[in-house]
Amino acid sequence: MKEIILDNIKIQMTRKNIKTLRLSVHPPDGEVRLSVPNGVSEEAVEEFIDSREEWVKRQIKKVNNTPREAPKGYIAGETHMFLGKEYILRIQDAFGKQRAEILDSELVLFVKEGHTKEKREKLIKEWYRAQLKIMIPKLIAKWGHVMKVEVKDWGVKDMKTRWGTCNVRDKRIWINLQLAKKDEKFIEYIIVHEMTHLLERLHNEKFKKHMTKFLPGWEELKKGLNGME
Repeated sequence: MKEIILDNIKIQMTRKNIKTLRLSVHPPDGEVRLSVPNGVSEEAVEEFIDSREEWVKRQIKKVNNTPREAPKGYIAGETHMFLGKEYILRIQDAFGKQRAEILDSELVLFVKEGHTKEKREKLIKEWYRAQLKIMIPKLIAKWGHVMKVEVKDWGVKDMKTRWGTCNVRDKRIWINLQLAKKDEKFIEYIIVHEMTHLLERLHNEKFKKHMTKFLPGWEELKKGLNGME
């Protein structure tokens, strides 16, 4: 990995076995990353970076202006998001299995004596994962039929910089655990996005045409997810 400085902006450059230059800005701190095909010259890289300077600055400004979720203490009275709605966290003694449940407008954690913040956090994440695992296969089946593509495997994991990923060779997609906090329309958008990579690997015009065909208005959904792919 090589660090490039552009008008006091640090860019982390990595050479990869890819076909096109890829420049991206990542939350939460506006980290700038540049992926460069192995055969591209340093001069071509410099020209590309110079041509994208204003775009990079706009993206960093957008990321910096995006409200950040305050760190959670996983204590009673906190608000936690699920499918775009806020729920008040309630802590209750568990006489059986420790678990999380939605009861009316509350997210209730049933925990045993001596529970820790880490345990409460783990229970909520396990619950988020379980809810996504109910939703995802239904959406994959729906869109597999529409798009005429097959997803052979999928999973959920907690990711820092991406809402989803797709391994085109293995036809496997991963969905970010944090999407459980978002409205269902965003979960569907990410699944369609990743499945579209099974038709077109790159984020090029062909990819965008597929997205517009399957999910008109997808650009607004992308904006709603703060720019992460």
